[in-house]
Amino acid sequence: MFAYFKGSLVTALPEEAVIDVSGVAYRMLISAITFRQLPDEGSQVLLYAHLSVREDALQLYGFFREEERQLFRLLLLTSGVGPKLALAVLSGLQVHEVHEAIMANEPERLYGISGVGKKTAARIILELRDKILKLPMVTPAAGKAAIPSHHVKDDAVHALVTLGFSRLIAQKAVSALLEENPEQSVEDLIKSALLTIHNS
Repeated sequence: MFAYFKGSLVTALPEEAVIDVSGVAYRMLISAITFRQLPDEGSQVLLYAHLSVREDALQLYGFFREEERQLFRLLLLTSGVGPKLALAVLSGLQVHEVHEAIMANEPERLYGISGVGKKTAARIILELRDKILKLPMVTPAAGKAAIPSHHVKDDAVHALVTLGFSRLIAQKAVSALLEENPEQSVEDLIKSALLTIHNS
């Protein structure tokens, strides 16, 4: 029904954005990845939209990149995965990382995300592995082509989980740090993530 909304960014919060389009304000739920790419409040922004229709509510979801919306819609095709859980997956991993996890049959990269257990992760991979081939090849966002092998991220996340942090918190911290500086070592990532988590 809606392709996208383009207007002034009124409010930008980690889980939602409000866009003023010709005097009408639209509230859209967003992922952590989209939140990190939003401009300053008051700036012009375009968010690709998905309208979720339920018997008791209509809810808009916004995505900074079209490939994120495509993956969100694909995740909704998985048994037992609703909009809230699909958004959690997109907040825990970047789009190309979810693609990689599915294609490489690595459910361990998905479980630990809030709400995603081992069974759900396995189901996502089983049910989407063929479907995801129909989507365009996804690469890291422009300017981030130097993002290292996912093993660097996985090692850093695993170390933080071993130290007692939840996998979701660890993944968010490490992903944000790699976006800022893709060439960090595992050791530097862990040190920076610890500072980020403690200061948040």
